[in-house]
Amino acid sequence: MADLSQQEWTSKLNADENAVILDVRTPEEVAQGMIPNAMAIDIYKGQGFIDEIEKLDKTKTYYVYCRSGARSGQACSVMNQLGFKNAYNLTGGFMEWQGEVA
Repeated sequence: MADLSQQEWTSKLNADENAVILDVRTPEEVAQGMIPNAMAIDIYKGQGFIDEIEKLDKTKTYYVYCRSGARSGQACSVMNQLGFKNAYNLTGGFMEWQGEVA
């Protein structure tokens, strides 16, 4: 797992044809807006989160974010333990996001 600044995260994401954006916030947080094209899996679902993560393609590169960067860091760590090689955490999370919002 790597913690990336917004600039690093965005530039890697834009150059990556194998990218998946993953939002690990709660449905209530997601309803307030999200990064375009992100898929949402709530990390607070516990085992349900792990079950949903296990269904994802481990060969893809995941760009993970939450509200502030703490939960997404945990999510990246869990993903690494499950065999995902490339999971990048957005430092500062959605609170500091300067890009487009859907």
